[in-house]
Amino acid sequence: MGHRAGRHGAVRGEHRALTVTERIASEIRRHGPLPLERVLEVALYDRAGGFYETGGRSGRRQGDFMTSPEVGPLFGAVVARALDGWWRAMGSPDPFVVVDAGAGPGTLCQTVLASDPDCAPALRYVLVERSAAQRRLHGERLRLEDPALAFAPVDPDTEAPVPEAVRGPICVSMAELPRVTGPAVVLANELLDNLPFGLAERRSGEWQEVRVDVGRTAGAGLTERLVPLGGERAELLDRLVPDPADGARVPLQDAARAWLRDALAVAGPGGRVVVIDYAATTAELARRPQGQWVRTYRGHRHGAGFLDELGEQDVTCEVAVDQIATVKRPASDQAQAAWLRAWGIDELVAEGRDRWNERAHVGDLAALAARSRVGEAEALLDPSGLGRFRVVEWTVG
Repeated sequence: MGHRAGRHGAVRGEHRALTVTERIASEIRRHGPLPLERVLEVALYDRAGGFYETGGRSGRRQGDFMTSPEVGPLFGAVVARALDGWWRAMGSPDPFVVVDAGAGPGTLCQTVLASDPDCAPALRYVLVERSAAQRRLHGERLRLEDPALAFAPVDPDTEAPVPEAVRGPICVSMAELPRVTGPAVVLANELLDNLPFGLAERRSGEWQEVRVDVGRTAGAGLTERLVPLGGERAELLDRLVPDPADGARVPLQDAARAWLRDALAVAGPGGRVVVIDYAATTAELARRPQGQWVRTYRGHRHGAGFLDELGEQDVTCEVAVDQIATVKRPASDQAQAAWLRAWGIDELVAEGRDRWNERAHVGDLAALAARSRVGEAEALLDPSGLGRFRVVEWTVG
């Protein structure tokens, strides 16, 4: 029998594949110090060794970190209520397109559908996940249809949507945001913190970009190198951080801003973009140590430094909400705990308690699921944990 390789190893007898770090170092030697965005793009998403293409994912047991949908079905039940509210506010359109951007393994979609929302017959749920490894999980968990069924066909003479006879919910899986004109709802739960980002540091009254270089001594690995940051990005930081201390660092979230521009175009007139993530202002981040807002995860534990073990760990950055707000000012920005309460989490928990009291003597799955709502709510509302996430919403006029 042959010998199986490890996650990034080669089968015995074959040439060893280059690690992500080795490939980045080779690129640096050819082109000079690289923007951190480029390094993270390869480390997280490269098909030949990126973290998300080689098994990295969210999840309670098999994942590397937990997101709100993995806490249990309660989060999806609240999202389902929100979808119903937005659907009615939009005039109950059919089809009702919901784009789950950064869908991961599809847990949020599963729990939303399990809640049987009122909008289900009109619902066209589009899971968008750039990682092919994670997209393969969608078909294992959900019945997927041809992407063409998710969008209303258009009459070429009138450019008006043609009524659909197909009833939802219909789920489709795609690698990138669909090209639609809206109206649609675009959800991004813990996506923006995973988009590649840059870093800037304040030195002697000027902003410097933190680039990635190769150490000058043998075996030194990757290291940081400061280069001048000019143009619009420096001007933006000067506006957002009016009095930075020497040595202060902040993220550069150009990819997040570009994503929001695309998401607003997908939502279209009458649509909505909803971002759920841990977030702060750029000035707030400048006052905190970098290690508090740039984090790495592996196997539900904090990982190594963000330039170490590239491809083997997740790298996340707290969202500088004022940077993405330069694309469009949000309609609302609130803590996840407040958002969940606005959409009825307390009512769902009360229903769960009542059901448990009715069926505790039976002890069946329905009773246990009802009781679990209490623990799930505590985790989702925890002000020191998931409850401090921000829910930022944009409406498109």
